[in-house]
Amino acid sequence: MLNFKSKIEESLITESKVDKNLHLEHLEDQVLNNGISGTRESILFLRSLRDMLSGHSKSSVDITVKWDGAPAIFAGINPENGKFFVGTKGVFAKTAKLNYTDEDIDNNHPASGLNKKLKYALAYLPELNIKGVLQGDMLFTKGDIKKETISNEDYIIFQPNTIVYAIPVKSKLAQMMMAAKLGVVFHTEYHGKTMESMKATFGANVSKLSHSKNVWFRDASFTDASGSATFTEDETKKINEILTNAGNLFRDLSPKVLNKIAANEELKLLVKTYNNMKVRAGEPIKNTVAHANGLIQYINEKSNKEIIAAKKAETKRKREMEKNELISFFQPNLHQFKLIFDMQNIIVAAKNMIIRKLERVRDVGTFLRTSDGYKITAPEGFVAIDKLSGNAVKLVDRLTFSHANFTATKSWDK
Repeated sequence: MLNFKSKIEESLITESKVDKNLHLEHLEDQVLNNGISGTRESILFLRSLRDMLSGHSKSSVDITVKWDGAPAIFAGINPENGKFFVGTKGVFAKTAKLNYTDEDIDNNHPASGLNKKLKYALAYLPELNIKGVLQGDMLFTKGDIKKETISNEDYIIFQPNTIVYAIPVKSKLAQMMMAAKLGVVFHTEYHGKTMESMKATFGANVSKLSHSKNVWFRDASFTDASGSATFTEDETKKINEILTNAGNLFRDLSPKVLNKIAANEELKLLVKTYNNMKVRAGEPIKNTVAHANGLIQYINEKSNKEIIAAKKAETKRKREMEKNELISFFQPNLHQFKLIFDMQNIIVAAKNMIIRKLERVRDVGTFLRTSDGYKITAPEGFVAIDKLSGNAVKLVDRLTFSHANFTATKSWDK
């Protein structure tokens, strides 16, 4: 059995450096994504965050705010030709969609919403004199900002994705945004001699960018000038108890089972898709025994539908064999899956304690649009970045924001 206390500190140091920031994973999903090492990593993140929020300045984790922007925007200089480009997540694909001109945008992104936003980016982001490549989230372009009264207060509002952002009309921040042609929050830097070899550094430094009245921008760094995001003695005691439970449970997890899931994309996707059914319904996993048994039922029903849908006898036999292989792995390891779900629940409990504390620090109002107006909501979440490895994970309350995000109508097209 792996020794938790002696091994956890090694987990992040031995990880490879981050390549591209195209998709951040939820902290609790690292249990499935990276097996036993991912579980260690998750607990280490939580320990470091606890230390930071308990007043220890030497925490090994940095925090950035996760803005609910859309689309993801990449902009900067292509090191291979020295030209400025803009794009979305396709900039690192084998057939890269790099946009140097409006014509490129028309060819690569004909959908009207995204097309318009990329043209704004191409027109005005060069004014920032970006060195290298930056990744961020677009918050608004000209015409997106409206004025509205919410709870008898006058705000400017914009809704790039799920969350409605609101800033008091008379504030300096609102005046700057209304004067701008677009707004972007930058969160990741890229450096390298070719687009393919570029490496990501989470936490963009925007201090050297040129200022332009046409572009409102900021980095995503979390700053607690008020001192609000500090655990009380009782809160520290509570999160310590949660993390002790995580350490104890860690010893009962099977590295063989966890690592097999992590190494097999089909197994991983099955479990994550099954868990996401709960997220979509806005339901916590309260009974992990029932949830583990439900996983077997889900696999049976999903496999049976695929078998029935097969038109050829050969395809039916193949899918029946695949079903038997899946059941032969999941059924004997039912107790381990119960423990895996227990571990994810423990990680979520600690994570949500941290999120609740971080949420107390904000300079921009956040709302969800409802049928009869708006309701106050928390920010989308945060990103925890390990200083040693550069690895990063999402800290999002999935039963509030992710549930809303699954069902939200987006205001732009990919």
